Amino acid sequence: MIPYQNYLTQYYGMILNGEIIAGYWIKKELENLIEDLKDSRYIYDTTEAHERIRFQEENCLQSKAPYYMEPIKLMIWQKAFWEVVYSFKMADTGLRRFTEVLLEIARKNGKSTMFAADGNTDLFVGEGGVGICCASNDDRQAKLIWSELGGMRQRLDPQKVMTSQNLVLIKNNLKNIEVVRLSSKTQNKDGFNFKKVYLDESHDMPDDEIAEACWRAMSTHDEPLFLNCTTQGFITDGYLDKKIETAKAIINKEREDIHFLAWIYEQDNEQEIWQDETTWEKSNPSIRYGVKKIAKLKRDIETAKHDKAARIHLLTKDFNIKQNNAQAWLMNEDYCYEIEPFKLEEFRGSFCLGAVDLAATTDMVSARIFLMKPNDKIKYIHQHYWILEKKLTDSNDKEAGAEYQEWAKRGLLTIHEGNEIDISKVADWFYQLYKDYNIKPYMTGYDQRFSKTFTDRMNEYNFEVDMILQGKVLSNAMKFVEADLKDKLINYNKNEIDKWCLGNAAMEVDNIGNAMCVKVKNQASKRIDGAITYIILYEVYRRYRSEFHKLINR
Repeated sequence: MIPYQNYLTQYYGMILNGEIIAGYWIKKELENLIEDLKDSRYIYDTTEAHERIRFQEENCLQSKAPYYMEPIKLMIWQKAFWEVVYSFKMADTGLRRFTEVLLEIARKNGKSTMFAADGNTDLFVGEGGVGICCASNDDRQAKLIWSELGGMRQRLDPQKVMTSQNLVLIKNNLKNIEVVRLSSKTQNKDGFNFKKVYLDESHDMPDDEIAEACWRAMSTHDEPLFLNCTTQGFITDGYLDKKIETAKAIINKEREDIHFLAWIYEQDNEQEIWQDETTWEKSNPSIRYGVKKIAKLKRDIETAKHDKAARIHLLTKDFNIKQNNAQAWLMNEDYCYEIEPFKLEEFRGSFCLGAVDLAATTDMVSARIFLMKPNDKIKYIHQHYWILEKKLTDSNDKEAGAEYQEWAKRGLLTIHEGNEIDISKVADWFYQLYKDYNIKPYMTGYDQRFSKTFTDRMNEYNFEVDMILQGKVLSNAMKFVEADLKDKLINYNKNEIDKWCLGNAAMEVDNIGNAMCVKVKNQASKRIDGAITYIILYEVYRRYRSEFHKLINR
């Protein structure tokens, strides 16, 4: 091998020389490709690739600050990538070797721009009569590459001499080249004729429906090109998981597919992220060029050290480390700490905030109040639970750690006879606190399930209620609970059921970092009702904080 005879060998040489830090999967794939340069089955002809790279760097003007109206400047990893895609030919036919390409790379590394530039190259200097597709799971994502490509087209041909664009189609009118979008919302996914497909952010795809539609649309071409560009995601056993598994098997030569190119940027392990920032380049190859801002990433790292949802999101989207769909929310030390117990008598005549998680037949019912003292950051929590008598013999709950009879003896839990919990008794519990200690709820949050009986009884007592929908809308409240627990600002009198529920709770995070409290999959007996009411309670606190503090400090 002559050093740096092309972009592939240059990139590989820079990694071997330590100029660039790379992870196992990209190094191994590059090693395989270098070996393939000597394989008689292939010809490595860089003519087309270098012409495309030259066109992009001279004619594809970007749309986003701070690079607005500047030509794209491809980084060495991008040049090597495009060179490999377009240069390997089959010696017996002369056709392009690779028909399917997977690029897995962390967010904000310039992948949408580079793929838009490649599509813009086809639009202006590509083969006539070709159909190109920008696809993704939802139309908003499918629009990213499509819109950037359209912007490059407009800046290159502002007078529409050759090209045109409307809401659904970008077209070279002289050469009949069309660029369209396709997503799960596309009603009829058949009947298209594509030669090239850009599948963006495939981590959002639960199955191969869209990918298969794109493959069918390329069936008439000798040199189709399916380009899958994505970060990691949160869907378990989805389309991307299967593709990554296939890609890694091919790279490790456990499976053969000479037409599949896998270009994978991942960390080698999680520990290196926290210990050595130079390793961040393994999943972020553009970081050395300032495309991905290291200062922003450092701030996100610091946030992730204290925020579980932020950590899950960061590891997945910024470092391509796959996280389980639902992970344990809290560590044991987050909620098991020493704090001075309190008595409700200390709060006689006070206002409180309330929250309930209601159920009728199977789950526990949980209710709690939130109390504070003037000039004291501690949140004092008093709670109670209800459960049906038949659950006392539920072996699954026992195996999951439930001690219902013992908890009932301690007064932490009320065992309800029959097959259905009388939800009005939960409202009576709030009224009993008012009767015994003159502690009045300023506002009580509830979820809409099974709520009518509860709200009717609360209205009879003239207690104000606010419906709090569960789900991603409670993301901030969940993070607030986590932060206060970690800072030991919650005094829940070491309630054993609270401990059990908090230990059972898992966190599910979506692609934009929203957190949701869920049960761990296949562990239905590990109840989280107490954790849910903490989150509802903190959402009430978030909404009524100013008014509540005025009552505390009056």
